[in-house]
Amino acid sequence: MHCPFCKTPDTRVVDSRLGGDGDQVRRRRECVECNERFTTYETAELNLPRIVKQDGTRQTYDEAKLRSGFTKALEKRPVSDEKIEESISHIKHKLLSQGEREVNARTLGDWVMEELQLLDHVAYIRFASVYLSFEDVDAFRKTIEKLEQQ
Repeated sequence: MHCPFCKTPDTRVVDSRLGGDGDQVRRRRECVECNERFTTYETAELNLPRIVKQDGTRQTYDEAKLRSGFTKALEKRPVSDEKIEESISHIKHKLLSQGEREVNARTLGDWVMEELQLLDHVAYIRFASVYLSFEDVDAFRKTIEKLEQQ
């Protein structure tokens, strides 16, 4: 790695530690020329699949959009940010473990429904009402009854 101070191409690693959730390596480096120290972070480059919408268009996976959906469904509900991030992480893991270049938006939506069902039943119903396009009160009632049976 080139030194950011003097641009010398030769640096040495002084210290390495795991960072983040163990998915990142933090390295403390020292330039052999000017002796300045700096920190670098190393993470695996993972290619997330594209999302195929119902109309056939394809979009890149957008974690911010997913987080926004969770936030809207869980608005004013007693669920911690850590639990939300954990659910997003589960979904991201499923996307990566599929090994596919494309994933149907319906599949992604179903995973969100599963995670919300575990987090908060009210949020689950909120999300389901939009996701499943509830037309009347009977659709709400059927979903709630199904939830109670489980």
